Amino acid sequence: MNIESIPPTALLYPAALKTGNQPPNLQTIGNQQLLATTKTAVLCSRTCPGEVILRVYDLARRLRDSNLTFIGGFHTPVERDFLHHLLPGGCKLIVCPARALDGMRLPATWQKAIEAERMLLLSPFSADSHRRQSARLAERRNELVTTLADQNLLLHAAPGSHTSQLMDATVQTGKPLLMAELMDDATLFGHLVLTPER
Repeated sequence: MNIESIPPTALLYPAALKTGNQPPNLQTIGNQQLLATTKTAVLCSRTCPGEVILRVYDLARRLRDSNLTFIGGFHTPVERDFLHHLLPGGCKLIVCPARALDGMRLPATWQKAIEAERMLLLSPFSADSHRRQSARLAERRNELVTTLADQNLLLHAAPGSHTSQLMDATVQTGKPLLMAELMDDATLFGHLVLTPER
């Protein structure tokens, strides 16, 4: 699949990323129009209690046919499984790998979602120096995800984790933080499903 670039001068380039001195060119595969939708970031620590994992899987199955756009790195085990349960549905997905898109092998389920125009792969990393994931790139990727998101869905944050620190910083921006393990379904779905598209 073709990789396309979105320079900072493009109409679709997110305004939230133009605050720095040198906004990065964005590399994409898939439906770039998803950048113009209301986006919900999905974040979870690497370690997660079993009871939370079961709730997360049920939540993903109930949300997969919504009209929502979910954005994330989908890198930790629970995030990957959350994405796995979303893929068969109709919701929209923006996946941000912690590496350049060049040379990535896309699973068949991703290719199908891209062809259906409901998935976008997005990376600010260049091919010449960022072909492999690293902890540093993952941190930069997570900052990108929360910067682009309109609200954050926190599945679980282990105490003292990078996810917990990122959420503390994100709260300061005033963006809504929805904590899946602390909210009942009716409250959570009310905040998520009623979010209008732009």
